[in-house]
Amino acid sequence: MALKNTISRLEYLDNLICKRSTGTPKQLARKLNVSERSIRDHISLLKELGAPVRYCRQRNSYYYHSIGRFHFKFKTDPD
Repeated sequence: MALKNTISRLEYLDNLICKRSTGTPKQLARKLNVSERSIRDHISLLKELGAPVRYCRQRNSYYYHSIGRFHFKFKTDPD
């Protein structure tokens, strides 16, 4: 069950990053109901998986430097 919760958080985080509406790390931690340390860990994980995550101090939000998003669900190939 913990993995499912983590994936749900990462999907929500990805959505917020795409919208550039994460807020500060502290605000984001409140949105995801986790610690600021967990936010740093989640951002690091996204970066390890190849996401070009950056932080804008003017907008106080994380964003992707390139257009894209994550898909954490298994999808079958159409035959």
